[in-house]
Amino acid sequence: MKKLLALVLALALCLGLVSFSHADDLIKVGVVNNPPSESGYRAANVADFEAVFTEENGYELKTFYSIKNDEQLQAASGFITDGVDVLLISAAETTGWDEVLKAAQEAGIKVYLFDRMIDIPEDLYEAAVVSDMPAEGAMAVGWLLDQKLDEYKVVHIQGAMGSDAQLGRTGALDEQFAAGTMTKVVQQTATWDEAEAKKIVESVINSGEDFNVIYAENDGMARGAVAALDEAGITHGKDGKVVVMGFDCNKFALREVLAGNWNYDGQCSPFQAKVISDLIKSGETPAEKKIINAERFFDAATITEEDIATYGLGD
Repeated sequence: MKKLLALVLALALCLGLVSFSHADDLIKVGVVNNPPSESGYRAANVADFEAVFTEENGYELKTFYSIKNDEQLQAASGFITDGVDVLLISAAETTGWDEVLKAAQEAGIKVYLFDRMIDIPEDLYEAAVVSDMPAEGAMAVGWLLDQKLDEYKVVHIQGAMGSDAQLGRTGALDEQFAAGTMTKVVQQTATWDEAEAKKIVESVINSGEDFNVIYAENDGMARGAVAALDEAGITHGKDGKVVVMGFDCNKFALREVLAGNWNYDGQCSPFQAKVISDLIKSGETPAEKKIINAERFFDAATITEEDIATYGLGD
């Protein structure tokens, strides 16, 4: 009996050592991101990272989700203290990150940015796999100008202020407001929230001020805006009074474009995890640190069912 017990204990110890050794071999990754509840885009982005950075792929994953920059900064500092090997960041705001990322550099932790840029020196990160948010805004505004409307009276619903997505998607439109080619009826943040976007449009409708364009910086806010239009009996889309524009290419949004209820949806690709994983495992810093996702747009005149199946996010 004693021999059997000793054998069992020895086997358990052996298995424990094997498990410990395996854990030591894993690359420890800390991810600081916006919460999946933010939008359909973000849910797909979070799912992508959680699918790639798995134990089976050689990683020990720790995650933190918040839309507040100060909370993200605190979490990143915590990951540095925990001794992660790699820090992956999609920042809620573009500023305020210098000191934390200098601490990561001093600790020998490699930093990769994803989804959004941060306003930091290039030597503080290994690579950035991101969308070109100003290009997304310029593409959307270029399309809108190509519609050659008699006038442009725009309700502009912004995302979380100070984020790379908000700044990029706002910039091109602000240029038109400054030039006088478009009129800013209202410009207000709904912080990516559908219900808040609905309230903004309801307020404009109740004010009696005329408008013929809704430029919403994500699909959820566009959906909220359209709900307000529908309740007020205001037509929209391909054959309606109000041009509706969204971003992110959720399937629900692309279906609205195909049906002619919305006019435009700009793509923002959420899939960056595999590119970053390949960079981590290569051990190399790319010569060109900023890696841009190729992106496109879809409008009611040209979209197809195949586009939805290929590029749509979610269900």
